[in-house]
Amino acid sequence: MEDFKDFNTSNTTVFNNINTVRDTERDEKSLHGETVSKQTFQVNITKYKCDVCGKLCSSEHEVFKHKEMHNQKKPYQCEICGKSFGCRSQLKIHNRSHTGEKPYPCEICGKAFGSKSNLTQHVKTHAGKKLHHCEICRNTFVSSTNLKIHYRIHTGEKPFRCEVCGKSFVSNIQLKTHKRVHTGEKPYHCEICGKAFVTSCHLKEHNRTHTGEKPYQCKICGKAFISSSKLKLHDRAHTGQIPYHCEICGKAFMCSSKLKIHHRTHSGERPFCCEICGRSFSNNANLVGHKRTHTGEKAFLCMICGKSFSLNYSLKRHRTTHTGEKPFACETCGMSFSLKNSLKRHQRTHSGEKLSHCEICNKYFSNNFNLSVHKRIHGGVKTCYCEICGKSFFHKSYLSAHKRTHVGGKSFKCNVCGKSFSSNNVLSQHKKIHSGEKLCCDICGKSFSYNSNLKVHRRTHSGERMHPCETCGESFTRSDGLKEHVAMHTA
Repeated sequence: MEDFKDFNTSNTTVFNNINTVRDTERDEKSLHGETVSKQTFQVNITKYKCDVCGKLCSSEHEVFKHKEMHNQKKPYQCEICGKSFGCRSQLKIHNRSHTGEKPYPCEICGKAFGSKSNLTQHVKTHAGKKLHHCEICRNTFVSSTNLKIHYRIHTGEKPFRCEVCGKSFVSNIQLKTHKRVHTGEKPYHCEICGKAFVTSCHLKEHNRTHTGEKPYQCKICGKAFISSSKLKLHDRAHTGQIPYHCEICGKAFMCSSKLKIHHRTHSGERPFCCEICGRSFSNNANLVGHKRTHTGEKAFLCMICGKSFSLNYSLKRHRTTHTGEKPFACETCGMSFSLKNSLKRHQRTHSGEKLSHCEICNKYFSNNFNLSVHKRIHGGVKTCYCEICGKSFFHKSYLSAHKRTHVGGKSFKCNVCGKSFSSNNVLSQHKKIHSGEKLCCDICGKSFSYNSNLKVHRRTHSGERMHPCETCGESFTRSDGLKEHVAMHTA
């Protein structure tokens, strides 16, 4: 345990050489024999540096005690990680970090610890004893070590530096946890599903997904959460607080991690790479979901029909087919959607906003997903194959609609005339016949009931011929025109 008594005895160290300022209004109180009236309260902790390792300390005495650690002989070495210790008892306690042994249980709550000193500190949390007070913000702590680490928040001191990336931290435990980002070490494993985590608190949160425990409840709406951080984010939905803003486009986010991921849409950075196919992603969640396309794992199960999905997002979207719920309504036309992202994409059809651009043909799309599907046309990549007839498609949604032609499944029924269709898209197009809605060509004004017919028509203006003959190279605006032409070669 680090001793912090010097802070309490050294008024000079604390109140001289001011470099951190905090304005507070408080009643007159005595502080180490000095009267502090309602005025600007200025505090500093002078920094003393170890000339061996560069560690910053709060007093000369502390530097002296710290340097003894460098001079001390450490004859007891851990056989697993090589770390050395000055006495056998320290090595024994350290070994428990490898074995997981925790021989000191709390008699009140049952929580176990690797050392008696850690148990002693923990017991104080039950007794409500917080004997160490911060003189700056009046927070209290059960140990002098925790208080000392806390003071670094006020001073800005971060004495523990990562040798790999240079990032600094206020405590050694934070540095150790951070280093696992570089090593890939995840020492905490879930006994139920085997998933591994960097910290024990993340494992504890994860375990609640299995038990269903949600101990953090919103005082306003009663909604419960598995962690305090998720509750904190939820609270912002009530307060309207969105504190993290993108400096480039002004978009706001409730948490810093979402802003960090968003920044990558501007920088183009995709640091998460699939080892199997080389495809890269802007965030780890998308990479994890992508990997399931290789393994075939479908971890998200619908409790109503038993259908499973590789992504939680896909499961949420599927559930709405059972409930019929469409809570997201377009303010322009009144059309409703089951997902917020679907509403956003739809709203771009009104605004004309098209964010995603194809570098090959200069065509624009309202979202990256549609762009990625479109690019397969240029590459000729049809990754989705029908097991029955062998026909291939650019996207699995096209394949799903095609499969229904084999089984005779037409589950999408028109509520006006009763006619059934194999896909919701075809049904939507059909309904325009009843409503009289027409899609107009913005060049010549000609109108069409189906968007696909309008697209083909536009090619007569642009001269675009997307269907080339592999034999002679002649191109056609429509696929059926190409088919008729190919028949001439084979006749």
